[in-house]
This record gives sequence, structure tokens and C-alpha cells, in this order.
Amino acid sequence: MSTADHAGRPLGSSASSTGSTPRRGTSPSGSPASGSGDGGALRRMAGGDATTASTSAPTAPVPVRSAPDRATSSEGAPAAAAKKPAPRPSANRRVRLTVSRVDPWSAMKISFLLSVALGIAMVVMVFVLWTILAGMGVFDQINGVIGQVVQDGQNRFDIMDFIGLPRVLSLSVVVAVIDVVLITAISTLAAFLYNVSSALVGGVQLTLTDD
Repeated sequence: MSTADHAGRPLGSSASSTGSTPRRGTSPSGSPASGSGDGGALRRMAGGDATTASTSAPTAPVPVRSAPDRATSSEGAPAAAAKKPAPRPSANRRVRLTVSRVDPWSAMKISFLLSVALGIAMVVMVFVLWTILAGMGVFDQINGVIGQVVQDGQNRFDIMDFIGLPRVLSLSVVVAVIDVVLITAISTLAAFLYNVSSALVGGVQLTLTDD
């Protein structure tokens, strides 16, 4: 078969065959198929919208307990606390302590203050007692009795020459000062002796109990 035969052969059959099987995505005239392109674009847009909708979907809200539930819980707390058994009263505790040492300096200070207080109280007590006895006339009666016994001519006995108020107060002050010195010295010495004896045989044991 020559080239002329090929040239003279009608091309309709090839065109018809070509037109009968158009390529995918093109129209029979050779232009791209608009329907297929539009469909793919719509599918892509639909898929993108679905993805966006799934990602932008709001999360489920966290359930919040309502006010009646809170009130019920708050009212139930005292009820639960009321159901707890009351604690049993504990027995009185007893603590045993030992006085192992006494500070001599503190003992001296305390004894000095207490002795001064006792000395002042003694002077006041003597003054009050003397005033009461003088008001009751006790000294006058003593003068009369002793005067009848030891009457010596014109020399009259008077007990006030011996136990007058100034003399009695002066004597009570002297005794108070001596007591202050003695009590302070004895208390300090007693603290030293207690420390020595406590180191040898142990101190005084005390038992304390709760009320």
C-alpha cells in the first residue's frame, strides 16, 4: 500500500474513533471537561469544609454541679460529722518529775524578797496589836496590879517605860532586819546543801496529775 492510498483514505473513521473515546477530563471537542473539574473542586472544598468543621467543632462543656447539689453536700457534711462517735474522755495523766537542782542565786533572791515582806508585815502587826491593847485599857490594868505589888514609896510603877510604842516599834524593826539577813543566808545555804545531796542520792520526786 502506497503513500497515496494513505493520503486518499478518508480521515473520518480515525476522527470518529478518536472522538468516540475522548480522554478523561476533556470534552469531545478537545477542551477540558468543565464538569469533571468542577466536581473535583467541589469534592476538595467539601472535604476541606468537613476537616475545618471537625477541627473547629466546640468541645463538650464540662458539667458544673448545680447549686442544689452544693447545698446538699454542705448539708450532708454536718450530718456525716454528727454520725462520728464522740471521743472518749481520757483518764487523768500522771507525770512524775524530779527536782534535780536548785539555783542558789534564785533561791537567795526569792528568800530575800519574802523575808523583807515578812519583816514589814511583822512591824505592822506589832503596831496594830499595841494599839488594840492600849485601846482596851490592858496597860492601865497591868500598871495597877504591878503597882500594888512593887509600890516603892513615891516611885510609881509605869509599864509604858518598858513597852511604850516607840520602843516597841524600834525593837520590831531591829528584829525584822535580823530576820531578813538570817532567812536569806539560810535559804542560800539550803540550796547549796540540796544540790550536793541531790547529786549523791537523787532529788525530790514530784507527781503531777491533770485535773
